[in-house]
Amino acid sequence: MLNMKLLFERSRPGRSASLIPAPETGLPAPDPSLLRSVPPRLPEISEVDLGRHYTELAKQTHGVNDGFYPLGSCTMKYNPRIDEAAASLPGFTGIHPLQPAESAQGCLEVLYDAERLLCEITGMDAMTMQPAAGAHGEYTGLLLIRCYHLSRGDRERTKIIVPDSAHGTNPASAAMAGYTVVSIPSNAEGGVDLDALRAAVGKDTAGLMLTNPNTVGLFDPNILEITKIVHDAGGLCYYDGANLNAVMGHARPGDMGFDCVHVNLHKTFSTPHGGGGPGSGPVGCKRFLEQFLPSPRVVMRDGTLVFADPPASMGKVRSFYGNFLVVVRALAY
Repeated sequence: MLNMKLLFERSRPGRSASLIPAPETGLPAPDPSLLRSVPPRLPEISEVDLGRHYTELAKQTHGVNDGFYPLGSCTMKYNPRIDEAAASLPGFTGIHPLQPAESAQGCLEVLYDAERLLCEITGMDAMTMQPAAGAHGEYTGLLLIRCYHLSRGDRERTKIIVPDSAHGTNPASAAMAGYTVVSIPSNAEGGVDLDALRAAVGKDTAGLMLTNPNTVGLFDPNILEITKIVHDAGGLCYYDGANLNAVMGHARPGDMGFDCVHVNLHKTFSTPHGGGGPGSGPVGCKRFLEQFLPSPRVVMRDGTLVFADPPASMGKVRSFYGNFLVVVRALAY
């Protein structure tokens, strides 16, 4: 039960939490018609009492200062406050996305370095930072798969296979991307039923979406066989990074046979998760899919970071360059 005084109850005449300095230059007198006839009814609070008030309010709920925040159906992590400080630095918050690239080299370096490190972690060759969330990343990854098949004139591949143990947003993302969803059951051990997968693949298979470890927390020991079955049928394999925390540093999706992957920076790399945002779902891919990535991308040319458009880009999937400050937090993490 909340039992604390309101700021109005703490108020004492003459107290102030801050002193406004005198102006350095003379200011014109305001128009008398714009002045209040009666002072506003605002509490008069000392800085100490104001700090105590908001500290008491913060203790009424659970947050990043109090401990682990396991929100969601997938693996979460600790959110160090130091990363919030990094994302608040004026050099990151005081820029504008339309300013010339040569005047924002530090910020472009953040995007460039984050891409390089995330590629190393996931076993991918290239990455886009544009997607603003996990499901947005899924949708972008599915568009990569679509662009690949269309570039080969292969328009019959209209189905995406989604195991029943995959992340819950996968079927919705596949349907939104224009695919027909084919669900296959788990086996007795909780992994993908290989016989059901073999029966499901065919000339109409565009790809497979898989979370590994899956939604029930099991790493599928048959993962190499799973991706081989899909590849042999001409499909591509998409890795949902919802549970990347569990294997990060131990196994890489690219080594498991996946062609593209999304990473949830708001789950795996520091940004607090939940509450509607901000989020970030960068999508990585193997070299043969790089040409289809969203534009623009940050590339190095003659020692300078610049924006460039991939030759067969799907176009933009997000305004400007994604949720930049989430990437800053991830790099700090």
